[in-house]
Amino acid sequence: MTEKTGVRRGLLWTGRGVVTLVSAAVVAAMAVVWARIDTFQEKVTTTDALVVAQEGPDAPPADDGANDILLVGSDTRTDLQGRPLSAEVLRQLRTEATDTVNTDTLILLRLPKSGGKGYAVSIPRDTYVTVPGHRDEKINGAFGVVKALKAQAMVDAGEADRERIERESDSAGRTALIQAVQGLTGVRVDHYAEITLYGFYLLTEAIDGVDVCLNHGTSDPDSGASFRAGPQTVRGGDAVAFVRQRKGLPRGDLDRIVRQQTFLASAMNKVLSGGTLTDPRRLGALEDAVSRTVVMDPGLHFLDLVNQARALASGQVEFVTIPVTGVGARNDRGQSIITVDVPAVRAYVAALVSDAPPPKPAPPPVVGDGLMGGRLLTLNARARAAVPCVD
Repeated sequence: MTEKTGVRRGLLWTGRGVVTLVSAAVVAAMAVVWARIDTFQEKVTTTDALVVAQEGPDAPPADDGANDILLVGSDTRTDLQGRPLSAEVLRQLRTEATDTVNTDTLILLRLPKSGGKGYAVSIPRDTYVTVPGHRDEKINGAFGVVKALKAQAMVDAGEADRERIERESDSAGRTALIQAVQGLTGVRVDHYAEITLYGFYLLTEAIDGVDVCLNHGTSDPDSGASFRAGPQTVRGGDAVAFVRQRKGLPRGDLDRIVRQQTFLASAMNKVLSGGTLTDPRRLGALEDAVSRTVVMDPGLHFLDLVNQARALASGQVEFVTIPVTGVGARNDRGQSIITVDVPAVRAYVAALVSDAPPPKPAPPPVVGDGLMGGRLLTLNARARAAVPCVD
């Protein structure tokens, strides 16, 4: 063996040793990360609202071909113990002017039990539905309306513990929301996960912002959204405004859904590929955000959500939106609503886990509000290579 050959072999073995050590270090680091994430479960607030909804008299059958996880974004003005948020926090969230509870983000994750492609089904917040035990309402109001009724009933019965009233009325509101989603889609919700607006705020602070891109500059005093055109990074109050803006968008609530879809995909990419999970400081901030702002049913593990986040980021789960029949209609109370054909919605949602998934719904007719028709965003592989620009 020549000296040069010996040197090459020595370098080869040295290189293999370095690779082995680096691989071992990466595996060890990720083991620590997953163990840390696993501890998040102990700090998550849980709710029994799902069980109540599943056991209701009109609940859909348990086996509908998929595991269905309802993801909810709420704008509650209290923490998870029922204590009011401070005036400073409300200013940061730009929600100090209102005191109702709305669920402005509703996404039903449909994950086929047979494997294969999953779907994240967005439900527009203005979708007009029947709230069990109540009248027809915009679906984003189901939580708040039933919560208010439950709270008033407790007060009338002599309950004086405000935190208890908040917690129990929240549970009643969640049950009503889950039942409304089940009634609309025809599928049983298997798991429930909710994050508050404050959670959005803390999440974006923890990961140092979320990358987004806009086709046009926009301004909306109601949500506090004021953004230039083009790519940019939003965090904190700006991130909350980005996902909440509706006024000033060509298709109102439907364009807000597109914003939420792109924001969620971008945020998941940032969390999973930006070093967040290997940065102790950021991981600690995420843990704090989860403990303060996330609610789940006891049967859902936080690692399940992490796995679904990975699927969303990689494109294994496709974003779609339920078919609607009209945008900008008015109900008997003068509210702007989105109308739907419930049998058509149920057929569409059911077919997503069939052997022949349905085509994307056609653009809905516009009844009022000056909204324009158009297609919803498709987050395909090419679009995920860079943050897609939206309205």
